[in-house]
Amino acid sequence: MSIITSLSPRAVSAPESGIVEIINHARGREGLIPLWAGEGDLPSPDFINRATTESLQAGETFYTWQRGIPELRQALSSYYARHFSVDLSPEHFYVTGSGMHAIMMAVQAVASPGDEVIYFSPTWPNIISAIDISGARSVGLTLDFVDGGWSLDIGKLEAAITPKTKALFINTPANPTGWTATTENLKAILTLARKHGIWIIADEIYARYYYGAAKRAPSFLDIKEDGDRIIFANSFSKNWSMTGWRVGWLVAPPEMGQVIENLIQYSNSGVAQFMQRGAVAALNDGDDFVQANIDRATKARDILCDALIATNRVQTLKPEGAIYAFLKVDGINDSRLAALDIVDKIGVALAPGSAFGKGGELFLRACFLRDAAQVEQAAERLAGYIKAL
Repeated sequence: MSIITSLSPRAVSAPESGIVEIINHARGREGLIPLWAGEGDLPSPDFINRATTESLQAGETFYTWQRGIPELRQALSSYYARHFSVDLSPEHFYVTGSGMHAIMMAVQAVASPGDEVIYFSPTWPNIISAIDISGARSVGLTLDFVDGGWSLDIGKLEAAITPKTKALFINTPANPTGWTATTENLKAILTLARKHGIWIIADEIYARYYYGAAKRAPSFLDIKEDGDRIIFANSFSKNWSMTGWRVGWLVAPPEMGQVIENLIQYSNSGVAQFMQRGAVAALNDGDDFVQANIDRATKARDILCDALIATNRVQTLKPEGAIYAFLKVDGINDSRLAALDIVDKIGVALAPGSAFGKGGELFLRACFLRDAAQVEQAAERLAGYIKAL
């Protein structure tokens, strides 16, 4: 028996990331414009770094609260009061080692081997593997793509629910499509969840990156009632330019507190206290920085989408939310090969839509949370490449 065949089948079957394949292929190339990963080009701001440095210098390097330091849980409570107009006590918040860790904890908390978890596809591939590695079965429901935009058919969602369905994973605004649920969508989804007695795992990481009239996207927090089975996953990565920190959080009923604490204990045993001090600073002092990031994304979105739509060979609408353009290009039938070719020929790195599951095979994803001048240069290169196909 080989070493690999002796390993857990769940671990062995976890797929290689199609996004990371492009990163590994392109990394280090001179003149490369990297629109591959879901992050901006700004480093973490000084006021966040300073709070972490001061904590380190003060010797805060010991074991800490596994649910999160009290100051951070209070800061999260205040943040939600400001931006979501909800009164949630600190007991609703649990600090995790990244948004990915938050999602993994949520899946592990509600789904058992043999259960089914429905997600909307195309989607960030990590959620599929998080479900499958937990022993549950991931069930993809493909969003409808019509005239460059994405939409949800509630009837198809209800038809996908079976007696084995334990949870719905709802990412809105969505990676990679930019699909953003309306309040009516959320009400319909919540009605189905209540009817069938299933959980909702709400990934609202991009809630602040919303390009409508409101300051944020619609949220289940706007319509939920006490007793609803909803867990919210979030992260410090996108809003505050903290992708490398790997700090996130869950919002969940306080009754789940000990369960979540136990899951944290047996995975990473809590986030380092000095990193949590930086997160406190982000929440308490970072509203202006977040707004500046949103403004940069808005400007870059318009530059990129306007240039590519003008080729008359790209099917897309400007996304309603998140930080990605998901592009269907006439003449591209294999997004993986196209992404590799685009790197080699014009030095722009995109993520292949095939990495995002069913419905994404013919698309390319570009992250536009970057300097406008660089995005404009990328748009010019891509427009030239597309016209030459």
